Amino acid sequence: MSRADGNDKTPFASVNGFATGPATVVQYERNGAWVVVAHGAFDMNSISPLAEAMEIVAQQHPRVVVDTSGVSFADSTFLNILLHIRRLTELRVAAPTRQLLRILEMTGADTVLDVRATVEDALA
Repeated sequence: MSRADGNDKTPFASVNGFATGPATVVQYERNGAWVVVAHGAFDMNSISPLAEAMEIVAQQHPRVVVDTSGVSFADSTFLNILLHIRRLTELRVAAPTRQLLRILEMTGADTVLDVRATVEDALA
């Protein structure tokens, strides 16, 4: 597994001015797919490690699964990354949290993105 930022100095994300913990990205290969695990709060201040990781893996792997089970907050910047990456590779969004699923449904992105209930479903 590898971290997208390459160091241990991942900035803490904040939501409405309150720290929510570091936004981290871990990656690994499984069942012929590249899995990107997003964890923490993602907004315009914390999206860079995820955006950079997703851009790189989308160019190198035909199928990418993003595990969103650890996403505590996501705004439009997170959604924009998903919509962009799905144009570059076969993208599956796995295990979205209730908050993320609501954003996907409210924006209609759930009809465009391949959303799966679990990582195992996304890898099948």
